[in-house]
Formats: sequence, C-alpha cells, structure tokens
Amino acid sequence: MSPNRRDFIKFVVAGAVASGCPVELALFAAPVGASLSIEGEENKICHQVRDGKVFSRPPASAKHDVVIVGGGMSGLTCAYLLQNRDFLLLEKEPYFGGNAYSTEYEGQAYGTGSAFADAQVVVDFAKEVGLEPLPVNNFDATIVNGEFVADTWGDGIDKLPYPPPVREAFKKFRTEMLAIDYSKRETELSNLPAPDLLKGYPQELKAWWDSFGASSWGARSEDSPASAIVQQAQWMSAPDRKDDRYTWPGGLGALSKRLVDVLQPKHPNRMLTNATIVSVVTEKDGVSVTYMDGADLKTVSAKAVIMATPKFITRRIVEGLPDKQSEAMHQIRYIPYPVVNLIFDKPVFNHGYDTWCPGNSFTDFVVADWVIQKQPGYQQKFNILSCYTPMKEEERGYLLNETGARKIAGNVLSDFQKLMPSLNVDPVEVYIYRRGHPMDMSTPGLYTRVQPLARQPLERIFFANTDSEGPASATSEGIHAAERAVKEVEARLAGKPTPAQKALAG
Repeated sequence: MSPNRRDFIKFVVAGAVASGCPVELALFAAPVGASLSIEGEENKICHQVRDGKVFSRPPASAKHDVVIVGGGMSGLTCAYLLQNRDFLLLEKEPYFGGNAYSTEYEGQAYGTGSAFADAQVVVDFAKEVGLEPLPVNNFDATIVNGEFVADTWGDGIDKLPYPPPVREAFKKFRTEMLAIDYSKRETELSNLPAPDLLKGYPQELKAWWDSFGASSWGARSEDSPASAIVQQAQWMSAPDRKDDRYTWPGGLGALSKRLVDVLQPKHPNRMLTNATIVSVVTEKDGVSVTYMDGADLKTVSAKAVIMATPKFITRRIVEGLPDKQSEAMHQIRYIPYPVVNLIFDKPVFNHGYDTWCPGNSFTDFVVADWVIQKQPGYQQKFNILSCYTPMKEEERGYLLNETGARKIAGNVLSDFQKLMPSLNVDPVEVYIYRRGHPMDMSTPGLYTRVQPLARQPLERIFFANTDSEGPASATSEGIHAAERAVKEVEARLAGKPTPAQKALAG
C-alpha cells in the first residue's frame, strides 16, 4: 500500500501487555503522521511485583467468605456460582472479561479475543445466564496461493491449490488421523511431540498446522502435543461431522458481558476493577489479600481465596507455594497474542466464518457478525474482520510500545490485502488489541503432568483460570476450572475434605 493510502486509515492500539500487568490500556492513535495522544494506567506497581518487591500489608479493612482474584471468564463464573456467599471479585483491568472481551464500532460488536464456544458446558452455561447461543454452522476455509477453498478438511481438500503430490499428502494425513483411536491413546498422544506425527509430510501441511495450532492452542507444530492435532483433524474430517460451535457478535465477549450484567446490579460493591493484587498470604485463621486501590494499598481477609489468574502471575503473588507446585506453574509457557480488527464500511469478505491463511503475519480471520447475517431484516453496516495474530514468545517485546504494535497491525493489513485481488480494499479503521501473555501453550506433558500439580489446592487457596485445565486453553476449561475450584472452596468452608483430598485418600 502506498504511504498516501495508509495516511487515511485510522490505527487504534489498546490492551495490556507487560508481565500480565495493566500497561497503556488505551493508546488511541490518530491517522499515521498526525499527533498521538497516549493514555493508560501506570505500570510501576506491576513491574515491582514482577521483580519481586515485597510490599507492606496494611491491616485488613474487611473480611469475606471468598476473595476471587481475576475477573476473566473463570473468575466471573466463580462469582456467579458463589452468589450465596459473601464474595469479593478483584480485577486488575478497568473492565471484566479477560480474554473474552468485546468492543464496538458505531454500535456493531466485534471480538478482541475468544471467538466461539466448542463445548457443551459453555452452551449450557450461556443458556443458564439468559444468553441464547447462535450456531456457526460453517466448517473452516483456507485462502492459499490466491484462492479461497471452503471446508478445507471436508469437500475442499480436493480443491486445495497445491501441486497434486501435496494435495494427496493432505488426503493421506486425513485418512491416517481418522484411523487413530483417540480415546484409547489420549495419554500417549498428549505426551508425544507433534513433529513425530508430521514426519515425512510436505512443508505445506506443516505450515497449515503451524497456523492452526498457534491460533487454537498457542503452539506451532514443533511445540505441540500430537493429541491436539489428532483431535482437531478428526473433528474437521469425520464423515458424520457436525459443526457444533456457537458464538455471538463480539465472540465470547458477549458471554462475559452477560455475566457482568447479571452480577453487577445484585453485587455492585463486591466486584472491583482497577485492583492490582500484590500479595496473597495464608494466615492462621484465613487468607490476606493485598491490592492497590488507586494509589493506596488495601488488605482484605477471606476464609478462602480463588486465584483465577494465569499461573505466571499466581506464582509471583501467592506466598508459600510448595517448590514443586511453583515449578509446575513456571513450566507453563504463554504466547503474545494480539488481535487485529479490520473495519470496512462496505462488504469485503463474507464467504465463511473462520478462514485460515498459512504463511502470513496472522493465522486466520473471523467475520464478526457471521451468526446474525441471515437473521430477517439484518443489514451489514460494517464488515469487521478479526485477524488472529499469535506471535512467538521471543517477539513479545514488539507489543510493548505504540510503534511496534502499529507495525504489527500494518503488516496484518498488508498481508490481508495480498491474499486475493478482491481483498485489496482499504478499511476505515484498524484496531489492534494487544495481549502479552493471554494463552498458555499446549505442549507435550502439560495436560498429563504439569497442570494437575499446578492446580493442587493450598490450604485455603484454590486455583482456577483456563491454564488450570486442558488439553488446550479455552473458555470451556475456564468454566470447568471455576466449577472445580468452587466445589473445593465449598468443601473447605463446610469443614469437609476437598474433592482432591478425597482422591488422594483413596
């Protein structure tokens, strides 16, 4: 794109990136070349926590049954399940939702993170809180070599614009994946590196799974467990398959928003944002939680605490973790994962819901309003395409400043416009939402060895969040983790052995 064309596009940069701390939450950029206004939170406290500073703890000003640390989907679910208790929910960002957070452009919703639900637990939970899930009903497409291919691993596999030997390799791989008895070999496959599965196949197949893995479970093929690829290949290829995914405009941000709408009117004083936790300490008769409230440190006491935060944060602020448990948390790796939304004021692409683009600066893109396009009377005012842009761990630093983030967004736009001639259209706005550590990487042994140790209850402290479960980071696992942690808390408050203690006993 020429510099003159780029000058008329507005770039907006937002999101927290550094060490899980709130930094520069709203870098609203004017068009390239114009003045730039930078707003956002101060990150000194977060960096001090990261670097091991010990903060003073003022006396507890309040006591609660349960303090929930982290207001993403897992923390919100805990709060919903604990409404009969005196709970306090603390969230470091100025809003709830975590990775499941959506925003709007002139009234049209689009996602900045989690896109869809692919598990019954999410569908059932959404219905319980009064949100009817909308079916996706469209298997994933691919754009490669300038061509759009619908239903990549179904009917589209014969239409992939590769040389015949490469196309045959894709078909052979599909046949081999379908022949695996996943239920019998799940543990073995969870510990097996994915490269063993892809050995002997052409680079084009590896590139496809590199894109899919990085976007879906946080790891390219060299870091993935074989189980992740087998499970997804079987879902996309099975003869009797059904697309059982559901979503809403704005993705799973619609579900987190619904939870906030249900909880906040009933419990306005129990849900605090802009509360950065600095320490969680087990005391003789409870747990003390110290957090920043504006410029002041505050401490509250609780009979139990649920840490619904990523483990790389958890291990820094929870005192007294056993060495093995702390090391297990430390073994969990996280990728930087911005999402770039391209906002067009006319239809540009409505051919499929989720389309894969191997070999580009982004892996896939989602049509934001896909599930309501066919509703009677609906007219698409803006065609908003959410480009998922997982990065490698060593590239995290590019997100730390406005210049690096804008360059990433610019690369995504350029690559998108080169995919096909019909996509060489300028958007009215490019919105990049930065996340530095949002998704844990599904690596060999994570699900079978690391996560079970990382989530073990510690006296009165219990562990939720999507990285507590497996086999991949997903909203369903965040909900499962919340349900488990709440059961453990209820058992502890009732003076009964927790489910984990019962399992160990016998």
